[in-house]
Amino acid sequence: MKKFILGFAVLTTAFMNAQTQIIAHRGYFQTQPPTTENSITSLQNAQKLKIYGSEFDVRMSKDGVLVINHDEHHGKMEISETDFKELAKLKLSNGEKYPTLKDYLKAGKKDKSLKLIVEIKPAKTKALENEIVEKTISMIKDMKLESQCEYISFSLNICKQIKKLAQDFKVQYLNGELSPEQIKNEGLDGMDYHYSVFQKNPTWIAEAKTLGLITNSWTVNDVKIYEELKAQRIGFVTTNIPDQLKNK
Repeated sequence: MKKFILGFAVLTTAFMNAQTQIIAHRGYFQTQPPTTENSITSLQNAQKLKIYGSEFDVRMSKDGVLVINHDEHHGKMEISETDFKELAKLKLSNGEKYPTLKDYLKAGKKDKSLKLIVEIKPAKTKALENEIVEKTISMIKDMKLESQCEYISFSLNICKQIKKLAQDFKVQYLNGELSPEQIKNEGLDGMDYHYSVFQKNPTWIAEAKTLGLITNSWTVNDVKIYEELKAQRIGFVTTNIPDQLKNK
């Protein structure tokens, strides 16, 4: 009986691992009432959904403070050219204070079951990118969040720098021009591409899985496209509608 139970548990785990997992894009912000992307509230909403993970964007202010922001600008201020004290004067549209990476990680740490998908945005120079990577990794290690965080970037330099400083961290490339074999040769863990890239290269998901790579796609907000990717056994999708896709 014990052998049966153990075997069933192994099969269940394998089945679950084969299922397409859901990642909330910039948190779960398309709620009722709606909130703001990349806000602490959107992260907390994702935690309540009990999905795989929640993605967010990291940039650095002129004076070296790591902040959560998708665009290069916060209001009319260019983040990389503005000190944090000035950025912080402008609250998010939902009334929250402007979040630092430390704020966000503290909130994320409260639910260890939700992976924190850290997107480090490209910077103007490699030196700046390397500084952001070093500061981000240092903060995550100081907060003992290594096992909860995974990493993505459109910058190949950032991806490779993360692997250089923390070989065991899971890193996926976003830009879309590298084949699975090239991703493997760069020493990265996976590809996180816009769904159109996989539509144009219909063998890439299978090839990536054969190479042991993570497969992810963004930003999947159409149930039909999700089902197409799921049929190809993609590992993950990143979406603005995690509530709708989690039970599909």
